[in-house]
Amino acid sequence: MGLIRGTGPSIRSLYESGSAIEQMTARMLHEHGVRPGPGEIRSWQASMPVLANDLIEAGLSNVEILVEQKLPLTSRRIDAVLTGVHPQTGKNSYVLVELKQWSEAELFEENPELVRIDAYGNRPVPHPLTQVASYMEYLTDFLPGLNDQEASIASVAYLHNATQFSVDSLFSMPQKNELRMFTGDAKSKFFDFLRQFLDQNVSGARSADEFLNLKEGPSKQLLAVAAAEIQNREQFVLLDEQRVAYELVLHEVKRAQWENNKTAVIVTGGPGTGKSVIALSLLGELAREGKQVLHATGSKSFTTTLRKVGGKGSTRTKNLFKYFNSFMDAEPNSLDVLILDEAHRIRETSENRYTKAEHRTGRPQVDELLAIARVPVFLLDQYQVVRPGELGTVEEIEAYAKSIGINVHRVSLDDQFRCGGSEAYIHWVQRLLSLEEGGPIPWQTDGNYQLARSLSPQNMEHFLRNKNEDGFSARMTAGYCWPWSDPTREGQLVNDVSIGSWSRPWNLKGDRAVGGAPPSPLWATDPSGFGQVGCIYTAQGFEYDWNGVILGPDLVRRGDAWVTQRDKNKDPDFKNTKKVSDQEFHRLVINVYKVLLTRGMIGTLIFSADPETSNFLSRLMPVNLSTTSD
Repeated sequence: MGLIRGTGPSIRSLYESGSAIEQMTARMLHEHGVRPGPGEIRSWQASMPVLANDLIEAGLSNVEILVEQKLPLTSRRIDAVLTGVHPQTGKNSYVLVELKQWSEAELFEENPELVRIDAYGNRPVPHPLTQVASYMEYLTDFLPGLNDQEASIASVAYLHNATQFSVDSLFSMPQKNELRMFTGDAKSKFFDFLRQFLDQNVSGARSADEFLNLKEGPSKQLLAVAAAEIQNREQFVLLDEQRVAYELVLHEVKRAQWENNKTAVIVTGGPGTGKSVIALSLLGELAREGKQVLHATGSKSFTTTLRKVGGKGSTRTKNLFKYFNSFMDAEPNSLDVLILDEAHRIRETSENRYTKAEHRTGRPQVDELLAIARVPVFLLDQYQVVRPGELGTVEEIEAYAKSIGINVHRVSLDDQFRCGGSEAYIHWVQRLLSLEEGGPIPWQTDGNYQLARSLSPQNMEHFLRNKNEDGFSARMTAGYCWPWSDPTREGQLVNDVSIGSWSRPWNLKGDRAVGGAPPSPLWATDPSGFGQVGCIYTAQGFEYDWNGVILGPDLVRRGDAWVTQRDKNKDPDFKNTKKVSDQEFHRLVINVYKVLLTRGMIGTLIFSADPETSNFLSRLMPVNLSTTSD
């Protein structure tokens, strides 16, 4: 639903009475829980009356306007959707309008997709045609009923304060009959464009009603693209319990359809048991079958990488990969299946620090995720809960599902695919960290995995660099025990992780590459990620051939027990002792190192600068001779 709906005359009347902004603000507050910013309000005041008057002048007073129409399953909004009837076909016709108040603009450094305007300094913004074209494509992908209606859909960018001369370079972007850009001095051409798609003599009310009643979800066209991109990739081979989990989900999808019921499936497994392989296999197969299916995670790094890899070759397929907090306003059972990868990262709520206190409902995030699909599928490793507020355990998900009458099936994955398929190494790590009974034991290789202790971070880096140069992927990670600085103004990374004479920078925090280092979400997969130390938030969910782990001073061995030192940890999420007790801090730090220690496919090197901890580790694992020479 848009913030307001009406015809040109009715919306003009709202503005003339002074009630338009008040109504839009109230609606936004009610629907989205936030107030519009000053910039948004100025935009509404500047542009919408212009559009309303132009529709009247064009003789299109019967056309309905949906103002600030929300895109399905996103927080993005289209400035206006014009609804009416196509003058030639008599079918529903929709025109998306992106309004810009710019008086001047130019291409950003000759890039045809980016625009520079003075108001934003040197920060580029999308070309308005690119912006509105992506909205049109997204709508057709996530409102399947548009295809069923055989509706016409067009898009226009309207720069009503500009002249063709003042934004001349922007017209280098190719235009199509259904995708155009107009300036204020080409108003008559803008009117002609609108009349191509909207009948002057027919009310747009029915078209608006039918548009607003369209069910949200991925279209068959999009799902076909996804199937081609994902399901047909031959590397997805499922074995044993992986196959059981996969087939069980497909079975429950059919049963939910036959019996009109809901069933949750929880798939548990440690690192490398194939949870993400199952997730992508299901996404591809269900897409091939034309089911309404989406994939979601709680990790920006993981979702970004999946969009890059899973959606390779198709920008549209990327839209199938969402976040856990994408479904706050979604209709119940609007999907057949929601695949929740890395479900141990489910939060208490989808609300964040920007949600105003008076608008916090406290609705559990797990409730939103259970509600949206007939078959929600949770894939998780509860020993990877590493942040306060993460509630993704089997017990909590199962208990909540059953409390609202949803049946639950559980599948446990046993076989190891990460860590060289070494079950022995996984058990060794879990016993090392007291996550299994029996206490730490000396490492005895099973021939599938290599483990060694490094005598210094220099030795570790030297070894890993050699492996990297030999064509293997390799990364160094560490506990969050050092400050994390932003790059300098000159684009230099700061060597925050400092041990003796050795120092290296953390991976980048943001989404932009700096100084040759990749953006944070791509640190684990981009070759240029070597040379920065990864933290838990960038390493979780990924794997590489060789893994170097620095145990920070937040976890030390004292006697026969691990001791966590809160004052040595720099993670801001752990600072509040009221929200995170000492006991909870200990549990989370143990889980952090469990995750870091299980990223390597071939081998892992471990280093601790703490003498007592280093001495303890020396009794459990060898020093790999190849790591001891500089």
